[in-house]
Order: sequence, then structure tokens, then C-alpha cells
Amino acid sequence: MPIENLGHEYEFEPQFGLPERLPDDEVIVWQGSPDVGALANSAFHLKKLGFYFAALIVACAWPALESGAGLLAVLLSVKWIAPLAVIGMLSVWTLAWLTARTTVYTVTSKRVVMRLGIVLTVSFNLPFKQIASADVRVLKDGFGDITLALQGSDSIAWVHLWPSVRPWRISKPEPTLRAVPDVQAVSDKLRQAWTQSTGLAANARTQTENGQLDPRTLQIKTI
Repeated sequence: MPIENLGHEYEFEPQFGLPERLPDDEVIVWQGSPDVGALANSAFHLKKLGFYFAALIVACAWPALESGAGLLAVLLSVKWIAPLAVIGMLSVWTLAWLTARTTVYTVTSKRVVMRLGIVLTVSFNLPFKQIASADVRVLKDGFGDITLALQGSDSIAWVHLWPSVRPWRISKPEPTLRAVPDVQAVSDKLRQAWTQSTGLAANARTQTENGQLDPRTLQIKTI
């Protein structure tokens, strides 16, 4: 089964997070969405943006502070940059909130499904046999990212996945479950589901008859 883009089909979801009801022989192993705070900081770099604006405000106010001018002079020196900083921070937070609200990641007993998009919602269907490896990136408070490297020539455009994609992998985009709560437990469920579906042991370096590593072997590692 190739990677499928199931299109804009979520106005009337037959099953939450999925474009169609699962077959009788397939069940949901895990389903969730990004955490807003973790997503804002890891994907949208909200904290770094805050430090940047803070540095700009200090730079604008520094001449007035250094000269010993009064409070009014200091406020006048930042009258443009401070509102821009507030607007910028609120805009990024709103984008992160909308992204988290409209994104649903689903791990079933046979595949990973990613429902993405704020305005035009699309679904990407990633069968287990198309997943070559998974990297787990642990963030603060148990949140984290699970990046899926795909086998074969099938790929999804980086811009269609963003921000649910590994940064800077433009030529061979890697879908990523971003800011997932309790990421270690989710990665364990993914490993178990992959093993049960394929009959192969995840993280086992299996060799084929010609001595090559079996491409179906799922490698899950923490980075």
C-alpha cells in the first residue's frame, strides 16, 4: 500500500481523526494531538522569539536609560517595538494553538494516519511497511517528537507536512508527530503495533539471505 493523501474530507468525519471508519480487523492503538505549549516552543520557537523581542526592547530603551531620562522618555523609546512584540508573540501563539487544535495523529494496528491543516485539512496515510525507522526526540516534561523515515521513492512535500515534519529535511521530508505527550509511551505503542503487524522485531538488525540488512526492520531510537 503506497502512501496516500486522502484529501480534504473532514467536514463530516465518520471517525474522529480519520477520513473513513477503520476495517473490522484494524484498531486504534493510540490517538492524540500536539500540546500547545510544547508545540509553540519546539516548532514555532516562541521562547526564542520572546528573547529576541526582549533584546530589541532593551536596545531601543538603552539610550534613554543610560542618559538618566525619566520613565516617559523610556516608554516613548519603545512605543513602536513593544506593541509589535506583543502582536508578534500573540500571532505565533495563535498559530500554534490552531495547529494543535486541528492536528490529530493516529497509530492503528496497521498504519500511522496524520490529519493536518488549519484551513484545508488533509490526511496522510503511512502504512507500517513504508516506515523504515523512527527517531524519538524527548523534550521537557515528557513531551517529544517522533520522526518517521519513509522507505522507497514515495514522499510527501515538506510544505504539506509543516510543522509536522523534521526540520531541514527538505529533499526527503520525514513526517513527524510533534509535541506528543508522554512520548516514550507512544513510541513503545508504535513499536508494539509495528511488530504485531509485520511479525518482525523492532530494533532487531535482521539480515536477508544476501547479507543485507532487512529494510523492513523498524529502528526506533531516542535522539
